Amino acid sequence: MAASDVTQITVNNRKVGIIGLESTILDMADEYAEKSDGEIQAEMIRRLSRENYIPDRVVDNYGTAFLREFRKHLGQDYEEETGALPLEVKILGVGCARCDGMKKEVINALAELNLAADVEHITDMREIVKYRVIGSPALLINGKTRCVGTVPSKDQIKRWLQESTDQ
Repeated sequence: MAASDVTQITVNNRKVGIIGLESTILDMADEYAEKSDGEIQAEMIRRLSRENYIPDRVVDNYGTAFLREFRKHLGQDYEEETGALPLEVKILGVGCARCDGMKKEVINALAELNLAADVEHITDMREIVKYRVIGSPALLINGKTRCVGTVPSKDQIKRWLQESTDQ
């Protein structure tokens, strides 16, 4: 996949990379220009979910974001973004195998729990020191440091994620 295949859009006030958005919009533009919002959203979700993870609990939010991008492309009126995701996950580490392993476990845990989250892997050491953690990898969920220097089990990550959504 080339970098140009990924388009960043805003879903629930979070930047999300979507694979194939531009080509999907171009493919649909003529046929769907006069169709209803629901038809456009359903078709875009169907097409884009082939290559993108779209959590069930926020599928409507993704559909709204896709519709907004479609309408923008056609120069039509569209509604601005509102709302926010309940989870913000940060993985701090320079990009070693342990850091990458933690990111994979976090994404797998989110998928198993069917949770949407803004997941960011911060690899710049100048940014990492701002979080005042000594050791890597480190995991922060909604600003709270959950672990430093170890890769927790997926089950532990799932417990922390669930705790964070219950607050």
